Amino acid sequence: MQPQIQPKHKLSNKNANDFQVWWRLMRPHTLTAAFVPVLIGTALAFLDTSIDIPLFLIMLLACLLIQAATNMINEYFDYKRGLDHAESVGIGGTIVRDGIKPKFILNLAFSFFGFATLLGVYICMNSSWWLALVGTICMAVGYLYTGGPFPIAYTPFGELASGFFMGLIIILISFFIQTGTVTSTSILVSIPIMILVGAINLSNNIRDLDGDKENGRKTLAILIGRNNAIKFLAANFIFSYVWTVVLAFTGVAPLWSLLVLLSIPKAIQATKGFIGKSEPIQMMPAMKATAQTNTIFGFLLSIGIFLSYYI
Repeated sequence: MQPQIQPKHKLSNKNANDFQVWWRLMRPHTLTAAFVPVLIGTALAFLDTSIDIPLFLIMLLACLLIQAATNMINEYFDYKRGLDHAESVGIGGTIVRDGIKPKFILNLAFSFFGFATLLGVYICMNSSWWLALVGTICMAVGYLYTGGPFPIAYTPFGELASGFFMGLIIILISFFIQTGTVTSTSILVSIPIMILVGAINLSNNIRDLDGDKENGRKTLAILIGRNNAIKFLAANFIFSYVWTVVLAFTGVAPLWSLLVLLSIPKAIQATKGFIGKSEPIQMMPAMKATAQTNTIFGFLLSIGIFLSYYI
């Protein structure tokens, strides 16, 4: 394990008040992984019932808070374990570059969890208290992803955990709070989003493969090797598009769902961006393109679902 690298300078008022510092801490490129599933779940519910807008907005805010808190916890524990340093690529860098105290970041993350919990109480009051259990599990996974004695991020199950909880579960909760039920259609439509959210995690692990290996991680990318991980990423993209096409032509999802095919060039860009690259900085555009694929795919799917109601 690398020795911890202390912040190069103390926190100043300028740093504390700098919006860009806090914006980077939340890792905004990952927040669409929370926004897109809420939008899709709500769009699916729109086909069956009128939408409770305040409930939608509160669900959206709660998910964004949980995702942001998870990112902060990641920042904290990666620093404490000596993984992050000033030259690290793809991190918020608020500790090692901006001098924010690690304990402050952890407390801020817990504050976000607390606020999300309060929002969750409102959601439960307007749907079902069973969601309190589901929400608690989601926050626990957010913490245990990089926290605790056996972080999920250090195992081959990071993609599965992120995809399942940030993709499938959020879609189903968003659908349930509007309709009071979960249908086979909502489950089937959520699967490609689950895959694409997991792909964001996979792209991150492909980028960080060498550093993760040095620090004892056993991610999926490490276990199967970089080349196979890139092929698996491409397979995830292909599966997501084929699955959606099948759903559209079998009548499970609206034909307008085929709008997602417009995002294929971004998926191709993401895959090609990893080929032949070995330095993390070289793979940043590919990782960004992977996240953008999920965002564009999700928005197009939502638009297609809404259009099917009116056309």
